[in-house]
Amino acid sequence: MSNYIIVKNNLKSFDKKIKVSGDKSLSIRWVLFSSLAHGTSIAHNLLLSEDVLAAIKAIKKLGIKVTLKKDICKIYGKGVDGYNYKKNIVINAQNSGTLGRLILGLLINSPFPIKIIGDKSLSKRDFKRISDPLKNFGAKFKLKNKKNLPLTIVGSKNLKPIKYSEKKGSAQCKSAIIFGGMRVKGETKIKAKKSRNHTELLSKYLNLPISINKNKKYDLIKINKVDLIKPLNYEIPSDISSSAFFIVLTALSKNSKLLIKNVNINPSRTGIITILKKMGVTIKLKNQNNYKGEKNADILIKSTSKIKSINCPVELNTKAIDEFLIIFLVAARAKGVSYFKNLSELNQKESPRLEWAENILNKIGIKTITTKNSIKIFGNPNLKLTKRIVIKNFLKDHRVFMTSVVAALTFGGEWKIHDKDSIKSSFPNFLKILKNLSE
Repeated sequence: MSNYIIVKNNLKSFDKKIKVSGDKSLSIRWVLFSSLAHGTSIAHNLLLSEDVLAAIKAIKKLGIKVTLKKDICKIYGKGVDGYNYKKNIVINAQNSGTLGRLILGLLINSPFPIKIIGDKSLSKRDFKRISDPLKNFGAKFKLKNKKNLPLTIVGSKNLKPIKYSEKKGSAQCKSAIIFGGMRVKGETKIKAKKSRNHTELLSKYLNLPISINKNKKYDLIKINKVDLIKPLNYEIPSDISSSAFFIVLTALSKNSKLLIKNVNINPSRTGIITILKKMGVTIKLKNQNNYKGEKNADILIKSTSKIKSINCPVELNTKAIDEFLIIFLVAARAKGVSYFKNLSELNQKESPRLEWAENILNKIGIKTITTKNSIKIFGNPNLKLTKRIVIKNFLKDHRVFMTSVVAALTFGGEWKIHDKDSIKSSFPNFLKILKNLSE
C-alpha cells in the first residue's frame, strides 16, 4: 500500500461537529503515573497512537500489567517501588520525546543498566538536556555522541535531592526532574522557565508532595519523595495540538464552521488560540469546565476572510511550541509581514521545524527570511496555487505531514505528500476525520 497521499482539490464548505483523539501529553503521563500507583487505574479515550503504545510497552517491560480494549486501558500498578528491574532491559521510545525523556526520571534508582532507543528522528534529538540534571541525583549515563540515543542509564541506591535551573522552557526536562525528585529523600527544587504543566497538575490532583510558586517568567517547584500514589481513573480530553490542524483548516476555508468537542485548554497549551485571535481568526470557547486539575472546553471556529499579520510576543512561544508550523500557514494568508522569534526549540522537535516551515512556505510561493531561531513571513491574502508540490524526506514528522495536508486543502494545487504513516505517532485518525468533513 502506498505510503503517500495525493491532494488536488480544495475542501468544500462545511459546518460540522467533531471529536479529535485523546491528548497525547496527558495519555503518556497517565500511563507513567498509573505505573507507579498502588492499585488499578482506568483511562477512557486514551490516545492509541504509536507514542502512547510505546509508553505502555515500556512499563510492561518494567513488570507492570496492562490491559487494553478499544480506547479503555487498565494499568495494574504495584506501587511507587513496584518496577521489576531486570538485566538487559531495552525500552524503545520510537518517536516519542515525551516518553524517552520523562521515563528517565523514573529509572534513576534502577540497579541494572537500562538502554533507551528510538527511531531515526528521536535518535537525532538532544538527550543531554535530560541526562545532565539527572546525573546530579546520582544516576549514570552513557549517550551516543554524548547527547543522543541510544543511551544507557544506571541508577543509584544513594540518590540525593538536587537544585536545578531549567532555562529552555522544556516541559520534558522539567517533568523528568519532577519524576526523579519523587524517587529521592529530601526536597528537590526546580526553577523552571514557563512551559506546559500537565505533570504538576496531575501531581497536585494526586496529592503528591509538590508545591509550585509562580512568578511572571519562572515557576519555583519543590518536590519530595513520594511514598504512595492512588489509582488514577481518567477521561482523557481531546488534544489541542491535534485540534490545531482543524482550527486552521476551518479558518482558511470558505464559508465554514466547526465545533471541536471537549478539548484540553490548559493555559500552558493555548498559545495558538491567543495568537490566531490576534490575527483576526474567530474562535470561541464554549462549555468550559475543570476536570481533575485540567481545563477543558468545546472550541468553535469560523472562516476568516481578513487575516492580520502579527509580531508574535515571545511569551507565547512555549504555549504554542507544537503548533507553530500550522500557525505559519495562517501567516502566509495574512496581509503584511509576520515575525516569529526566539524559536530555537522548534529545531529540537521531530524534525528541524523552522527549516521545514521555510521549505513549505517557499514551495507555495511565500517569501521568508529565516535565521536559526526566527522567521519572517511575507503574507499573501490572495494566494492560490495551481502548481504541483511534493513533500518528502521530513524525518516522518507527523506535524509536517498534517500541515502539508491543510496547506493543500486550503491553498490549492496538486500535492504529493509522502510518509502518510507518520500520523500514527500522534493522530492516527486524522485522515478519517478529514474525510468526514468533506462528506
